[in-house]
Amino acid sequence: MQKKDAILSAEVHPAPNELFVHIAQTLKQAGGWLPFDRFMSLALYTPGLGYYANGLLKFGSMPDSGSDFVTAPELSPWFGRTLGRQVVQALRATGTDQVWEFGAGSGALAEQVLTEVLASGIPLKQYTIVDVSGQLRQRQEQRLQPFAPLVQWLDTWPSRLQGVIIGNEVLDAMPVQLIYRRQDVWWERGVALDASVDPPVFCWSDRPTPHRPPVDVPGDHDYLTEIHPQAEAFIRTLADRWERGAAFFIDYGFPEAEYYHPQRHMGTLMCHRLHRSDPDPLTDVGLKDITAHVNFTGVALAAQEAGLQVMGYTSQGRFLINAGLFEGMEQAPLTERAACSRLINEHEMGELFKVLALAPVASAEGWLPLGFSQGDRTHTL
Repeated sequence: MQKKDAILSAEVHPAPNELFVHIAQTLKQAGGWLPFDRFMSLALYTPGLGYYANGLLKFGSMPDSGSDFVTAPELSPWFGRTLGRQVVQALRATGTDQVWEFGAGSGALAEQVLTEVLASGIPLKQYTIVDVSGQLRQRQEQRLQPFAPLVQWLDTWPSRLQGVIIGNEVLDAMPVQLIYRRQDVWWERGVALDASVDPPVFCWSDRPTPHRPPVDVPGDHDYLTEIHPQAEAFIRTLADRWERGAAFFIDYGFPEAEYYHPQRHMGTLMCHRLHRSDPDPLTDVGLKDITAHVNFTGVALAAQEAGLQVMGYTSQGRFLINAGLFEGMEQAPLTERAACSRLINEHEMGELFKVLALAPVASAEGWLPLGFSQGDRTHTL
């Protein structure tokens, strides 16, 4: 399967400069400057060309497969099985029979969650994947063929929805705005085209801005950071259409006080390619992922202001242990147990990744998600 995907990538990947030309034309039409969130959106989601819309492999456990990074479902099937236990409890508690996954990646998480939910015997009417990437959808359809009658795909929001929602590493892929404090003045960092070199290259360009971090950052030192209007708008849109259920968002990030710590003066923006990281999103555009850590306080506040309730917030490690990660693992091969340790170890994914649970107020009454039975950190948001 990996070899087939690698060949597919080579066949359908666009010419290296095609996306560059498209963004350069967009820059010209915009007067020579784009805010970074617009640039990031073009780099990741331009149809057929952007990183998440082209044929690159992206997801995989090893660099030699041609992938760029590993996510928890690729690392171990126990991740999705354990999340599936939480989904089963939430379906029962909220009286719903549908699961919605935003940004399903390779389809590995859907496969794992569906296996666990169906094994529980709880009735499941539909598993809906909302994904803007046609290329990823093709891979998801192939992987999820055994569940074909239950799975459907959408590339836009439904007018109304009910059910349990999951999103693993989806918030971090939403475009962010960059703001930069220099000599006590805040600037918005955008992208321009430097035509003084041959060939031209993208370059940074700052403009004065009224935008500020949501909290004051002590000190007068230069300070680069991100703000997240699109992630917060996503949550508000969800709240506007969501009638019943519970949601679990898993991603790397911090509460606000940690996110905007004075020592985090270079921000969190990062690129990923072939399992290596670099901080330069202006090069190799379309060939690598661009992400930023999640400000979970901002997401939680957006949810509350939109009428949702925060049901829990904790580390991925604590969530998985609470939800029963170790149940039945005694008989698992040593390699599987080693992979699971990466999911919960503090120096790997266990602490950096967090889980935030949300629900409409009526759906939040009378139960506690099992993933937050111990070690809840909602008070830190």
